[in-house]
Amino acid sequence: MDFSFFITQTISGLTMATLLFLVASGLTLIFGVGNVFNFAHGSFYMVGAYFGYQLVSIWELNFWVALILAGLGAGVVGMLAESLFLRRIYGRVNEGGFQILLTYCFILIIDDLVKLVWGTEYKSLPRPKGFSGALNFGDIYLPSYNLVIIAVGLIVVVASWWILTRTRPGKIARAAAVDREMVDTLGVNVPLTMTLVFGIATALGGMAGALAAPLRTVTPGAGVEVIIDSLIVVVLGGMGNFWGAWLGALLIGEVNAFAVAFLPKWASLFSFLVMVIVLIFKPEGLFSPRQVRKV
Repeated sequence: MDFSFFITQTISGLTMATLLFLVASGLTLIFGVGNVFNFAHGSFYMVGAYFGYQLVSIWELNFWVALILAGLGAGVVGMLAESLFLRRIYGRVNEGGFQILLTYCFILIIDDLVKLVWGTEYKSLPRPKGFSGALNFGDIYLPSYNLVIIAVGLIVVVASWWILTRTRPGKIARAAAVDREMVDTLGVNVPLTMTLVFGIATALGGMAGALAAPLRTVTPGAGVEVIIDSLIVVVLGGMGNFWGAWLGALLIGEVNAFAVAFLPKWASLFSFLVMVIVLIFKPEGLFSPRQVRKV
């Protein structure tokens, strides 16, 4: 394994990790603030990919404008799903079971709506102008669009951290995660906060779908594929742990990148193997404080 091969696979792993993080961070945000397990989060990733396809390939908008609009569109769909459906089951007995059943229904409904609007054929999205080639550093060739994805991911990481820790809405969201009733007593509109958080989280997923579309085909069912890897990332990082999601995505992205290079037939197993090992030795997640069981 020479140096150029190592760098190429590392960049490939970082690209995958960034896309996984954009999806997993939204899933983590929803769970961390609202204690909602959104099993359909991958479907909003798929919605963002189809919105990107519609805006760029059909309506011929600028890719970067379409990227923002696709994220906003997925966010609006997510807000409608939360306010019209999920909000009705908050606080019920066995709420977790209702969440899984309801969000699974979202998967079926959104998949059928996508097929109805765009058909079942595979769609493709061209890379933005100026980013279809690669940067050459001696023997190292780095696809320029992959570097753009990594840069976008870093910007989102920093922006999300700043919003959650340095702004009043972010502090309200974190407070709602700790004690929703107390925040409501202080005069904060908790239902609106939950809807906005859900919208931001699904917008991140939709943006990830639009970003990934030039690298992958846009097809119904893509949300199911991405949600599996995203759940692995969330489990590795710790449920509701934002920085854990980032580090978990890095781990899975690099493991998959080098597994594909060395053991392509078994590559898909390595993510599950890493998750199983973590669940055995640190079930609360690699980057969450160790929980001490009370006897």
